[in-house]
Amino acid sequence: MLGKLKRLFIIKTRFEAFLIIYALALGATARGSAYLVQYPGFGGQLLYLATTGAVFLGGAKILDAIRLEKEVAKLRAQRDETVGQDSE
Repeated sequence: MLGKLKRLFIIKTRFEAFLIIYALALGATARGSAYLVQYPGFGGQLLYLATTGAVFLGGAKILDAIRLEKEVAKLRAQRDETVGQDSE
């Protein structure tokens, strides 16, 4: 049961990553719009830019982490395969 709950918080595929990034972007643009109302002018625009920029950086990190996890899993499988052949 706990394993199923844990699985909900693990991003495995690029599709899941893009859904998370989309949700982050929606929240960031909503927060940025609030900044534009609260701080009219150049300050609000900078804060809006900062909120959307954070999504770009976070999204890139999420996508890189997924790619890295796949590469590590592939290397571990290769290592386990060669260790299995050496013991035979």
